[in-house]
Amino acid sequence: MIKRISLLGSTGSIGQNTLEVVRQHRERFEIVGLAAGSNVDEMIRQVEEFQPKIVSMATKEAADQVRQSVSGSTRITYGNEGLEEVATHVDAVFVVSAIVGSRGLPATLAAIRAGKTIGLANKETLVMGGSIVMKEAERAGVDILPIDSEHSAIFQCLQGERLDSVKRLILTASGGAFRDWTREQLAKATREEALNHPNWSMGEKITIDSATMMNKGLEVIEAHWLFGLPYDQIDVVIHPESIVHSLVEYHDGALLAELGTPDMKVPIQYALSWPERLPLSTPSLDLAMLGSLHFRPPDFERFPCLKMAYEAGRTGGTTPTVLNAANEEAVARFLAGGVSFLAIEEIIAEVLSRHTNHPDPSLEDLYEADRWAREMAKQCRIYAV
Repeated sequence: MIKRISLLGSTGSIGQNTLEVVRQHRERFEIVGLAAGSNVDEMIRQVEEFQPKIVSMATKEAADQVRQSVSGSTRITYGNEGLEEVATHVDAVFVVSAIVGSRGLPATLAAIRAGKTIGLANKETLVMGGSIVMKEAERAGVDILPIDSEHSAIFQCLQGERLDSVKRLILTASGGAFRDWTREQLAKATREEALNHPNWSMGEKITIDSATMMNKGLEVIEAHWLFGLPYDQIDVVIHPESIVHSLVEYHDGALLAELGTPDMKVPIQYALSWPERLPLSTPSLDLAMLGSLHFRPPDFERFPCLKMAYEAGRTGGTTPTVLNAANEEAVARFLAGGVSFLAIEEIIAEVLSRHTNHPDPSLEDLYEADRWAREMAKQCRIYAV
């Protein structure tokens, strides 16, 4: 039986890897809907190849450009309404949520309420609204399957096991472009240096998050919601080779790990095919050639964003929403050349210090906290380069 898919964030790194998985298994998967931001040229290529029933772009201008350049009966729409229309298309049974940032939350919620299985690569959805998202998924009776490599690794290591037998989850982190840099070096880090990730090919925002270690902090919060374990049972370890994608330690002392080459097609395909495993054209891991693997604890002093994420997760309520929104705005300012690298953490810390937590927020409360945090982050004018 063919699984019909709507793909949110189709022109990004996760989106393009998802389409490669679909190419390898045309007999199993079909693309029904595609949604993206402003990469018109790539979307045109995707529409011509996959002939989806619906496409959405971020703006009317981008949608018009796609419409003028493609033939066939594909419906072209735009904006948040268009994004949700792709997410809830009647023919789709599986939605890959891979839009970067908080924009993924409303569309993912809409897909859940429409009864779609979710392949989640948008960690901000759970960071911003984890309690609401998981409640909606339970109410709708739908699965949320992790696509991030670390959470997929944990998911795979939990198969056939009881959650109450788990002692802790261990998320591995490459450490990003600056894993061996001193604070003095970080103060002078450039945009180009921060974007030079040693192991993974990712979009700009997530690559900067990797360099600040905020990405791992967001993943800790995501793991808390996906697997229902408290933060004291979720650890992080620096693993420069990115071969061990994460581990689960059980109460009997057994430690299960999922290993593989740094290839996002593996966790994407596992989410799409679960509970089956399909063949995948990807390089095999040669442990003998690799020789050795290295691990060390994270440095919360050099990378305080990771510490802030743990604290925000434990506080709960609207605080993780504020953390995420402030981070998105601070990273955007750094990428635009408006602030220094270390200003990212300073902006986030200042916004968090001004925030009054709402411990049991509604969805509207989360959106308001998100709006407020973004405005506060933009107003931090003292952090110019």
